[in-house]
Parts: sequence; C-alpha cells; structure tokens
Amino acid sequence: MTNYMDNDEVISLLRDCDVISVPYGEKHILKQGTEVQLMQAMGGSYTVYTSEGMFRISGINADSIGRKPEPLPSIPKNISDSEFESKVWEQMKTVYDPEIPINVVDLGLIYSCEVKKDDKDGYCVSVDMTLTAPGCGMADVLVEDIKERIELLPKIKVVNVELVLDPPWSMEMMSEAARLEAGLI
Repeated sequence: MTNYMDNDEVISLLRDCDVISVPYGEKHILKQGTEVQLMQAMGGSYTVYTSEGMFRISGINADSIGRKPEPLPSIPKNISDSEFESKVWEQMKTVYDPEIPINVVDLGLIYSCEVKKDDKDGYCVSVDMTLTAPGCGMADVLVEDIKERIELLPKIKVVNVELVLDPPWSMEMMSEAARLEAGLI
C-alpha cells in the first residue's frame, strides 16, 4: 500500500460510496461520478479530498475508486502465542490516522495490548488506546478500525478496544521512526 500521496491524481467515483468526514467522523455518501483527489492510501483505507471536504473511504469500498481490497491476513497452523501476539500488533500497524500518514502504533496511540488464549484455541484481545487530541472526531472510527483489523485474524474470538485519555498523548510517545517521518527529528 502506498503512503501519503503528493500528486494531482483525480478519480471519479465508480459508484455511490459510504465515507466518513475527516476530522469530524460523520457518515456521508459520496455519489457516483464525484471527483476525488487521493491524499493518502495506507492500511487499506483511503483519505480523499473533494470540493465538499476531506473524507475517509474504508477498504471495503476500495472498488469505488478503482482499487482492490487488501488480502486477508493468514497465520500458520502451529503459531505460538507470542507469534500470534506479534500478528495482532502487525494488524494494529495497518491502522493509520486519516490526517497523519503514521500508523497508530508508531504514533504512540496504543497504550496496551493483552492477548489471552481461551480454552478452545481462540484468542481474546484487549487494547487500551488514546488519541492525539481528546476531542478528535475520528475517535470512534479509529477504535472501530483497530477492532476490525484485529478481528480479521483467524482464531480471534473477542476484541475489546477501550479509549483512555489518561495519561494524555504527547509527541514523546511516538516511535523514533514516526518522529523522523513527521519531521520532528
């Protein structure tokens, strides 16, 4: 998947498409034929700009802009618990802030992730996450994105993503790679 797009590519929507406004998190429908400029294509979702504002198109609607959805993740049959936990973290790294081209893990938004195996060889996952700003309109969208991405893994039984605002997020929580990409180093 490509990163932040620095081009003038304009795409006409191939069909009506459910979208979410950025940064407000409100649901909208963009009509077939609406011209969109692709701003960011990361983690299977797309941030586009239109004459009406900025919107996020989820991966399930990738066909509306002529793209193919990403393939589902797979795991080996004999995966260890620690390897499975690594896969959960990999899945969370596919969730990007729609305004900042950095994944939520490297952005420092994931405070904890607990992966427990149940008695039927399934996994239950609990995640505590925060936001870059407490009033972010995309909060529910990011929580749901993380939950949906983890649920794509085979053997997942339950995913709980809890939004916490204490301690408050700060730029020091970003990984070194994220600070470098953001131009903060």
